[in-house]
Amino acid sequence: MTTCARIITAYFSPTNTTKTVCETIAQELSRTLGIPHESRSFTLPGERTEPLVFPEGSLVILGMPVYAGRVPNFMLKYLAQTEGNGSMGVPIVVYGNRNYDDALIELRDIMEKAHIHTVAGGAFIGEHSFSRTLGQGRPDSQDLNKARSFAQVVASTISNDRYRTPVPVKGNVPYRPYMVPQKADGSHKTITKVFPKVSDACTNCGVCVSVCPLGSIAPDCHTYTTFCVKCCACVKACPVGARYYDDETYLFHKKQLEETYARRAEPETFI
Repeated sequence: MTTCARIITAYFSPTNTTKTVCETIAQELSRTLGIPHESRSFTLPGERTEPLVFPEGSLVILGMPVYAGRVPNFMLKYLAQTEGNGSMGVPIVVYGNRNYDDALIELRDIMEKAHIHTVAGGAFIGEHSFSRTLGQGRPDSQDLNKARSFAQVVASTISNDRYRTPVPVKGNVPYRPYMVPQKADGSHKTITKVFPKVSDACTNCGVCVSVCPLGSIAPDCHTYTTFCVKCCACVKACPVGARYYDDETYLFHKKQLEETYARRAEPETFI
């Protein structure tokens, strides 16, 4: 019978949706298996000063949001430094009600290259970073109940040595290109150089500075020191609603997503 000494949850989660899913899974695994659980965020720059290293005998729950159908490209270099020391692992991706495309298989492969033997995986839904209506309020109670049920199956699978590794998951290799937003005229345009605007409502409280995963927002809350990944952590965290995007392509893409993917997507899990 396979045994693990600890459960370690590690996640990149600018708006806390990935964190919520991963910690729910890990807490249920901890309860079911009777082993301790700890969490490690690598969302903020100060949390990425050292690579992720997991001790042998760990059960690693590694969580990432889906950006443009893939693992966020600005995180690939950091994730490539991960070392799992032969631990077992569960890749978890969280997407904004559109599709997770090749993100789950990509994260699985990243973990396998880091010597983490993947035994299960899942794709869950969170409120889309661009929107307050697309996947609104998710993960909700239904999602979290499914996360707990998934954790119970994972626990049973590990305890009874019924797993396959690497876990078979949905996705393509080679991975699809990152999705590029469509403009109103049908052409496509990247929005890599688009930044949030700041209205006169801003009180310079500094919340936006504290939540930016790249440390891109200067202390004055109005200027930028590097690029913006459109995670919208600053937009959603601003207590007075002062931050917003007005780029035409961004807004058309947001509207298109909200209209096309209004249906309720459901989590998918693999063991």
